Amino acid sequence: PACACLSASCVDRVASWSCDFGASFDLVSSLTKNRLLMATEFYAVSSRVVTETGIVPAAIHVKNGVILDIVEPTALTNAIPVLDFDTKIIMPGIVDSHVHLNEPGRTAWEGFETGTRAAAAGGITTVCDMPLNSIPPTTTVANFNTKLAAAQGQLWVDVGFIGGVIPGNAQDLRPLIQNGILGFKCFLCPSGVDEFPNVDEAALHTALEQLAGTGSLLMFHAEVNGPIEAACEHLKPLTEEKLRHYQTYLDSRPKEAENQAVAMVLRLCQQYGVRCHIVHLSSAEAIPLIEQAQASGIPLTVESCTHYLHFCSEEIPDGGTHYKCAPPIRERENREKLWQGIKDKRIELIVSDHSPCTPDLKLKPKGDFLGAWGGIASLQLSLPGFWTECRSRGLTVLDLVRLKCQQTAKLVHLDNRKGTLAKGKDADFIVWDPDESFVVNTPALFHKNKICPYEGQTLFGVVHHTYVRGHAVWSNGQHVGQPVGQPLLNKASF
Repeated sequence: PACACLSASCVDRVASWSCDFGASFDLVSSLTKNRLLMATEFYAVSSRVVTETGIVPAAIHVKNGVILDIVEPTALTNAIPVLDFDTKIIMPGIVDSHVHLNEPGRTAWEGFETGTRAAAAGGITTVCDMPLNSIPPTTTVANFNTKLAAAQGQLWVDVGFIGGVIPGNAQDLRPLIQNGILGFKCFLCPSGVDEFPNVDEAALHTALEQLAGTGSLLMFHAEVNGPIEAACEHLKPLTEEKLRHYQTYLDSRPKEAENQAVAMVLRLCQQYGVRCHIVHLSSAEAIPLIEQAQASGIPLTVESCTHYLHFCSEEIPDGGTHYKCAPPIRERENREKLWQGIKDKRIELIVSDHSPCTPDLKLKPKGDFLGAWGGIASLQLSLPGFWTECRSRGLTVLDLVRLKCQQTAKLVHLDNRKGTLAKGKDADFIVWDPDESFVVNTPALFHKNKICPYEGQTLFGVVHHTYVRGHAVWSNGQHVGQPVGQPLLNKASF
């Protein structure tokens, strides 16, 4: 044939690069297995490609890691290999702007290699690493350079980095931006780790003065401590049995802690004009405040997480500390209001907030909800966990791409390269079947510590192939090639 075409019947074997070609080898003409592995130019073809104009039959022309063009499937150039994915959906790789990889310093919890392997298997081609829980945290240029050195040679997907705002580091913020940090995060209540203390309002004023005019971003863990302390006092005395009840933990993190924090952020955002972002919104009661602020035109964005949209407090068993996160998974009624906030575009992006730890920190079998580490490990399941809920609520693949690719890339100023399939963008894409289901088997997941609340659940959306800048990194249930991820550094000058 004129093109070295891999047909739908064999593409899933050939595209894995490490397959036994067998009788289908003649379909690739003189191309050898090694040449396919090193291919720098090819077409990826499907009858369902998510482009900027919708889902259409298309061929993505990839060359040297970049999308050279998107053309009709009938308009292919001779002698360029063709990967024909038939009816499977080709869409942009997911950009997860909220992930804790914990390296260096807490690599027993997670690390660059294991975390990015999990990302690749889940169709995530870009992650943004949070400034904690690594040691040291990403709060100075020296600490950032330590993290960059630790990441070398370990990245299966591209990784951007978020810096931290803590008491006393305001003068470090602009140098961090100049060295490539994509934004900053702070806590308005204790973070859970001593090396990343929370900030008060006075420290926020100082930090925002430094960020004004830079175009950078400040993310807020939006819970204030007053309502939490009051709620915990009200729960006393705490018996061992009471500590095993999820309701005890839920009562200890009231919605009012989030509501007050969101109100503070809105006021500061309006005062300084700095882009402000609410991470992992859990309280639906805050949505009317957010709606009012967004209508006023202030530069505010809001995310929520897959676990807040998939689970509800009524279904969490006693002692089930693998469901614990902060802020907490709330009631079913609250969950449905969060979904309405998504449909109304008040909540503009969805992330994983992958926050793993070692099993001992979850305090099983004791099941102490107040003492256990708060964080959910689910990076690999972020796409199917969210999509399973989308498909039952009338949301489409285009909604999914907007919430988990386009808006997340835009948040961290990577939308010039990531988040859409378009000419000139990085060739980050996934091939998946939204109607195919699987049962979660936690030991088979790729994050380091096999703790996950999705165990045994049936989820929809199977990722067959993941490409990072034109390199296949995941194909038919296995990783392929070598770690090809790169640090993503937007070095700014003022």
